[in-house]
Amino acid sequence: MTKRDYYTRDDTYGEAHILRCIATHDGYFDSELDATLFHPQGGGQPADKGWIGNVPVLSVFNDGETVWHRTSEPVATGPVAIRVDSELRALHARWHSAGHLIGYAGELHGWQPVKAHHWPGEGRITFTGNSVGAAPDASLIEAQISAWIEGSLPRKIEFIDGKREVRFGELPAYGCGGTHSQTTGEIGHVTLTSVKMKKGQLVVSYTLS
Repeated sequence: MTKRDYYTRDDTYGEAHILRCIATHDGYFDSELDATLFHPQGGGQPADKGWIGNVPVLSVFNDGETVWHRTSEPVATGPVAIRVDSELRALHARWHSAGHLIGYAGELHGWQPVKAHHWPGEGRITFTGNSVGAAPDASLIEAQISAWIEGSLPRKIEFIDGKREVRFGELPAYGCGGTHSQTTGEIGHVTLTSVKMKKGQLVVSYTLS
């Protein structure tokens, strides 16, 4: 079981112990750490990248309660310094946080977010549940999101019954294991590139400045 320090810390540099390093069938190496600052791919968010010692981390993924760190060369077991690419982390956090704001805005129009994809250049949120069935005006959603960003609402993280919940200011909390900007002001300008209905669902695509 990997201790997921990224749940409670924004640090991108720390120390860990490598418990094992296993060669894969396709020439890579997967390492298990006792604790990690690296966010694995999941929850609609791409994985962090960075370094274990001086070895680049190519991808990070979940397997049950273990977080695996893939490299192109083996790393020795024992204590090691780990470093997350801080610029990439901040980028992913901005896209993920923007997705939360779009989710909040959709709820104001009676839609319920059910699926999210926060990858840079591919951002989209899927909603369901509005009895009217008409797509809201994109400009109204953008205006609401811009107001929240200009308000620089602080991120808040709580653990309720063992589940991690994330909110901005006094907006509703979402159960979420991803990384997020510390305030909405860090997100930057959000532009909705498409707001359309598809098979009874509302799909909102977005990009960041």
